[in-house]
Amino acid sequence: MDVEVKKDWKNGAVGHTFIASFSGGKDSVLALYKAMKVGEAIGLIVMMEEEGQKSRSHGMPPELIHAQAKSIGLPVYAAPASWSEYERVFITLLKKAKRQGAEALVTGDLDMPEHGSWNEMVTKNVGLKLGMPLWRMDHREAVDEFINLGFVTIIVTVNLSLGMRVEDLGRTLTHEYIKELEARGVDPCGEGGEFHTTVIDGPIFKHSIRVRPCEIIKKGEYAFLPLEMD
Repeated sequence: MDVEVKKDWKNGAVGHTFIASFSGGKDSVLALYKAMKVGEAIGLIVMMEEEGQKSRSHGMPPELIHAQAKSIGLPVYAAPASWSEYERVFITLLKKAKRQGAEALVTGDLDMPEHGSWNEMVTKNVGLKLGMPLWRMDHREAVDEFINLGFVTIIVTVNLSLGMRVEDLGRTLTHEYIKELEARGVDPCGEGGEFHTTVIDGPIFKHSIRVRPCEIIKKGEYAFLPLEMD
């Protein structure tokens, strides 16, 4: 009879060199921070849209991604990909990172299912360990820790059908603001797709990222606040 092995994803980066999946938002940054306390980062994986002009996850321009990475002190492993090619390209980047010394992949997922995990599938494909420092963490606890550590992040995408408003764009996460969002029925981490953020300062940044807001873009039930380097 097969004995099921208990997952230890929270500690997958402990004592290992790792590549981190990076969106530039709060969860990926907090996971990176935690992993850097117990392992050694060698770079950041950033998936770009087909034309390479913005990131897949948070729609960030390359200049802003590279500014974050430079402030953190890590190289960027970036590649454009359509959704149909996403997995193949991601695995290609993982293989490159492994050749350069990575032993694990770190991601900022909180609620990854224990069975059928895409992250586990791609890491096994390449022969890497999987580290998810935020896995199964209480959502309010995660965002409170992020704020308490001194990270600064800006709301850049909102889903207007999930309790968010256009006026939320450009706001920074604070304990008071999180309470306001919870009162509206919004998950404090935006795990239901309510919002996305861009981190501009914090304990792993050598200097803050100076940005200026551009004109808000509305598309269906979404609204976006593009940021440019200041």
